[in-house]
Amino acid sequence: MLHVEALRADPGDARPDLERLREEGRRSEVDRDVRKDQGELVGEVGAEHLHQVADPRRFEVCEVDRVVDVVRGVNVPKLDLAGQREAIAVHHRHGTFAVHVPGGLTRKAIFAQPEWLRGVPECVGERRLPAGRVVHTGCGTSFHAAQTGGEAMQALEAVLTPPDANVLVVISHEGGTALAVEAVRAFDGPTWLVTGKDESPLAELADEVLVVTPEIEESYCHTASYTAAVAALAALRGEDISGLPAAVERVLAEDPLPVSDHERMAVVGAGRDWPTVQEAVLKLREGVHLAAEAHHTEQILHGHLAAIDETVRVFVLEGEGRAAERAVDVLRALGEIGAETTLVPSEHPVVDIVRFQLLTLALAESRGIDPDKIRWDEPRWDAARQSYS
Repeated sequence: MLHVEALRADPGDARPDLERLREEGRRSEVDRDVRKDQGELVGEVGAEHLHQVADPRRFEVCEVDRVVDVVRGVNVPKLDLAGQREAIAVHHRHGTFAVHVPGGLTRKAIFAQPEWLRGVPECVGERRLPAGRVVHTGCGTSFHAAQTGGEAMQALEAVLTPPDANVLVVISHEGGTALAVEAVRAFDGPTWLVTGKDESPLAELADEVLVVTPEIEESYCHTASYTAAVAALAALRGEDISGLPAAVERVLAEDPLPVSDHERMAVVGAGRDWPTVQEAVLKLREGVHLAAEAHHTEQILHGHLAAIDETVRVFVLEGEGRAAERAVDVLRALGEIGAETTLVPSEHPVVDIVRFQLLTLALAESRGIDPDKIRWDEPRWDAARQSYS
């Protein structure tokens, strides 16, 4: 991100590294540390170009702060002007204008995950799930997180057939999912909530509320809130999660999974990897609008191969033990068909999903798609969403 800082109207709010600017009049400082990532910087954006950057037909523009300084001109990459890369903050006269650029919020959340994960142990504290049968529930991404906890039911299933359990653990990003609320009301027993908000309809109903994220994730293509919830469920089971932030940092620094122009993709896995398979496919569907398929390692060998050919790009999670052996059989079979396939190492659901989050981001960028909105900003898909609760 090419980040522009200016003196605030209240000098007490100025950043420490801008102290020297307080008495030097109308000046600003531009952080150009990202030059190496952005490539050649071209053009200049000043007052006369503001309409190009802040065109409401191309970007969401809002006033987010008051400043004293005026930025005369800021160098930015040409791709930024086209809205294809990072967010630009343009300070002009007495307003700061935030420009939404595709994928910016998703990227921010993905790379915030190590920090968010470091805070999970404190959020969970000494709390551990009680003895007896524990059932987890949720919808969408939250259901995939629920599956990593052990026994899980999709929220609708928990409404149709309330589980006979000692405790129901509900995962909900903001605590307002309608079917999750119904599931809690249908359940005759104590409920625990893993969420990102301490006040919500579900929080009012729950016996225990664990807020495991420092804020509500802004991108609708949820990433950091998912891994935080998965880590929290692991901690509630007594697992040591202290190594997860470093493991995620390592994956974030690795080369991403290969990007291609395939219109169909499949992700395969079993055992501990099965929730990751489903969440990976959801990211590809909502973030890139791909026809992505989730296949269980064993099930793909029993008939599903008939619908796969060289036009399908496949990723197989390696798994462990017998699942790893069957993953090799899947690779061999797909090789005979001619489907391009990658074996993806797996170590923990929190770590493994990050590779597919990065793949989603890279594919969206290569195809000019905004993963932040998951099409809620498009009339047909917004109308579809509004047609149900």
